Amino acid sequence: MWVVSTSLKGNEQIFAIPPEFIPSSPHWENYAEVFRRMPFLTYFLNSTFITVVAIIGTVLSSSLVAYAFACLRWPGRDLLFYFVLTTMMLPMQVTMIPVFVMFKDLGWLNTFKPLTVPAFLGGGAFNIFLLRQFFLTIPNSLFDAARIDGCSEFRIYWNIVLPLAKPALATVAILTFLFSWNDFLGPLIYLSDQMKGTLALGLAMFTGQHQNEWGLLMAASVLMMVPVILIFFFFQKYFIQAFTTSGIKG
Repeated sequence: MWVVSTSLKGNEQIFAIPPEFIPSSPHWENYAEVFRRMPFLTYFLNSTFITVVAIIGTVLSSSLVAYAFACLRWPGRDLLFYFVLTTMMLPMQVTMIPVFVMFKDLGWLNTFKPLTVPAFLGGGAFNIFLLRQFFLTIPNSLFDAARIDGCSEFRIYWNIVLPLAKPALATVAILTFLFSWNDFLGPLIYLSDQMKGTLALGLAMFTGQHQNEWGLLMAASVLMMVPVILIFFFFQKYFIQAFTTSGIKG
């Protein structure tokens, strides 16, 4: 609420004593000024594209991997699953340089590929863990009945498992959205063209250029937070349901 209130004030109102929580003469022009001083719409579209592609890739790939760990029986399954879990303990800083060199050799620098393609290559250990735990709550009798009826494994995954796992899939989508939307380090490392920047990167540059204009800074922050608040508001039911039904059972 303080951020929203400050976004509607001029500097003289922000530092006035006693402080005025609801400004008597709100400066709505702060929001228009943000659009004038930075390519906000371009950054918004770039962030939206990266986030949507990352969500699609993460949900599809992590659910496929989780299905293999939860619903199929094959040699070394549990050992490989525990190995996947150990990767959660590996700090991003350890892999940053080799991953950067790999993307450089592939010619992917200053493109969106480093921020989107990895999402299709597994979806992340935590997402796999969350979905696997949810898939384990589905009765095996459903899978056995489908196999007896002649369903392929992919059809069981697509027509039976995914519809039943909507809360868990929504949770993975929300977590991926939050990470991709607020990611600052990834775009900073891989994107050098300013017009390919994301909102997080643009907001950091905007802060450096207008660090004394608190009203504009807070207006830009509010514009960046609005999608996050809306997404969480509309999907919070699935978010809570997935954690309460899947995260405890092993």
